[in-house]
Amino acid sequence: MDRISGLSDELLVIILSFLPTKMAVSTSILSKRWEHLWRWLPKLEYDDQNCSESSQCKRLKWFLLRGLALHRAPVIESLRLKITNPYFKPDVMRLMVASAAFRNVRELDIHYSSFPGKSNILPINFYTKRSLVFLKLDGGIFLDNPDMVCFHSLKTLQLQGVAYFNEETLQRLLSSCPALEELLVDISEDDKMRKFTIIVPTLQRLSLYIPYFYDIDGFVIKTPSLKYLKLKDHNDKSHYCLIDNMPNLIEAYVDVECPDIKSLIGSITSVKRLTICSEALYGEGFVFRQLEHLKQCRCKEFSSKLLVSLLNDSPKVRELELFEMHDHYYNGMIKWNQPDTVPGCILSSLQILNWSVYTGAPDERNLAVYILKNATHLKTTTIYSEECHVPKFEMIKELALSSRASTTCQLVFD
Repeated sequence: MDRISGLSDELLVIILSFLPTKMAVSTSILSKRWEHLWRWLPKLEYDDQNCSESSQCKRLKWFLLRGLALHRAPVIESLRLKITNPYFKPDVMRLMVASAAFRNVRELDIHYSSFPGKSNILPINFYTKRSLVFLKLDGGIFLDNPDMVCFHSLKTLQLQGVAYFNEETLQRLLSSCPALEELLVDISEDDKMRKFTIIVPTLQRLSLYIPYFYDIDGFVIKTPSLKYLKLKDHNDKSHYCLIDNMPNLIEAYVDVECPDIKSLIGSITSVKRLTICSEALYGEGFVFRQLEHLKQCRCKEFSSKLLVSLLNDSPKVRELELFEMHDHYYNGMIKWNQPDTVPGCILSSLQILNWSVYTGAPDERNLAVYILKNATHLKTTTIYSEECHVPKFEMIKELALSSRASTTCQLVFD
């Protein structure tokens, strides 16, 4: 008897759980003993990427429906379905989800984009599963949750490109998640929900994406326990943005096109780390008392005005990074106007300056020289540039010969 055959069924199931589901299922042909072991797998993952013919899709459909129905594990730890073939109609998906809900699935990840438009693939019994801890819905899925919803254990919810029945659907769903800690909402451009509300007292992490062509009136966010915020609002049309104060917020990633960011800025003043891209100014009366790490995207022509405001209102900034966000285009035309007074953090706390894609343009050079000239506690300045933008030797000479308030500042060029 070989070593593997001498192992218990429990250990064999653990070994199978490290294999892709398709490979684990294929072990059922090895012997009578192995025939049903895969049905005890706690984690299942299926996709139709190799389903190019109707006969293959038919076999996969039969296997999924029958396999989930006959699964023997008391709890399915995770089920991931990626379905893109039009052979899988919404009613088939609904049966799969119903079967998984009956098996007390804890983590459910569904990507469905095979049917024209958005389809309701979530059965009624799905909305009352207390076992669900993680839920991700992606693609052609229509949400029309019933009045009775109780996701009492749900901690992570990710909604990417789904459609909503009306403007109350999202908040009605969120109000039925009393333990929710992490939420991702990626709005589809063709969604008809012109305004939405996110009120979750327990939420700690929120990621919200609003696309450019989305026809929006505005949104409301009330998440007093939030620790991390990622907001990408690429819609430049005038719309309201009402966000309550987030006193526990530690980190924020803000990429916004909207012209009015006063409510947003007022809600995130407790952050220690802030990454921001905006050309809008927020006015006076705000202080970032805990902000230590500031990263600003410089793709906007007048982004330096916002930079000066942030530095003036952030007395504890230790690290400043000027960079370009992913998919943002920088034309090298930053406008720098020297402020009348030097921001306090430059004089008292700034220790690290990192500058990515430095082009050596006159206003860029003037800003870099200004910081070097006034930052008395600066320890390290790292400049990243490409030879096509500025000759390395000329850049080094210009900045190395400029006056520095800190005699211990180390200049690093990459």
